[in-house]
Amino acid sequence: QGLGKTLQTIALLGYLKHYRNIPGPHMVLVPKSTLHNWMNEFKRWVPSLRAVCLIGDKDARAAFIRDVMMPGEWDVCVTSYEMVIKEKSVFKKFNWRYLVIDEAHRIKNEKSKLSEIVREFKTTNRLLLTGTPLQNNLHELWALLNFLLPDVFNSADVLKPFLLRRIKAEVEKSLPPKKEVKIYLGLSKMQREWYTRILMKDIDILNSAGKMDKMRLLNILMQLRKCCNHPYLFDGAEPGPPYTTDTHLITNSGKMLVLDKLLAKLREQGSRVLLFSQMTRLLDILEDYCMWRGYEYCRLDGQTPHEEREEAIDTFNAPNSRKFIFMLSTRAGGLGINLATADVVILYDSDWNPQVDLQAMDRAHRIGQKKPVRVFRLITDNTVEERIVERAEIKLRLDSIVIQQ
Repeated sequence: QGLGKTLQTIALLGYLKHYRNIPGPHMVLVPKSTLHNWMNEFKRWVPSLRAVCLIGDKDARAAFIRDVMMPGEWDVCVTSYEMVIKEKSVFKKFNWRYLVIDEAHRIKNEKSKLSEIVREFKTTNRLLLTGTPLQNNLHELWALLNFLLPDVFNSADVLKPFLLRRIKAEVEKSLPPKKEVKIYLGLSKMQREWYTRILMKDIDILNSAGKMDKMRLLNILMQLRKCCNHPYLFDGAEPGPPYTTDTHLITNSGKMLVLDKLLAKLREQGSRVLLFSQMTRLLDILEDYCMWRGYEYCRLDGQTPHEEREEAIDTFNAPNSRKFIFMLSTRAGGLGINLATADVVILYDSDWNPQVDLQAMDRAHRIGQKKPVRVFRLITDNTVEERIVERAEIKLRLDSIVIQQ
């Protein structure tokens, strides 16, 4: 992450146009949240490459296709995964030189709709960009390689010559270190009651020696994770009406107790914080908390519209910004977002997939960071959360065995 994949790609397309006389057309497929950034980078580094951007509602797209795409006075079309699915018939008409897919692990499942559609396009060259080539298993890495060269990939030994791995330490020797601290904490009285209640309610599944119902089991796990985060995520837990924001918001959750003390300390030290959670409902609770404590904050999750995302990021990164906390949902805030003005990352909860958490930390720990980055991971003792963190660490070992050797 933050290793210059965007710039390297733009340089390649610029080189093809100016030195090899291959203007295009090229297609660059990116997550919606980074469209704006890609267009800016094209303008900034190779303004002579005519980059256009397909986005918007049905009418806007139809006008763009008619007035811009079809006349063909452009070199590169930048668009999002969703748009490709909606407008696939248009994209099929072109003979693409380079098809570039950013955050390429989105096509790691060869059966997904996106994968199937892009495989149908006429392309001379394909280029996949990813900061996490391995998310869960080797099969996913294969799916990517199979997309690039369907005829070649049939065994893991074939992988070696195709992996050029660059890590931050090589790119920027001056990047300050990143240090992760795990904070183990207990459940509050209210959380213990809810935790027990969830387990008792579904005791029949947990004890059934027969066929486990996987969906119900995953649902119990989800309920337990919610309970570890904050009991108010359950209807009927919060005292009221009238509903008030008061110390009970903190004392009823073990994590909030620790977070409250931690934030006060960090505020004193002049740090700025990225606060991640998997759950958008928890971000609602954290918003109430920040307002109550008088902490200025920004928020970004999967529902945040594109313009507001840009605005929140710019506000937080602005010189002398008053914002102390930027709260993000882990998966929405993971990709292609630069928040290197923060020096502390707090993971309120952990993802089953360790790469997701690593990408989240890398919003702050990236090139341009001036201070050492501290990461605090909150883990509730003797609960499902301990197992999630253990599982994630096993997956990271898989990554180190396969790619790093």
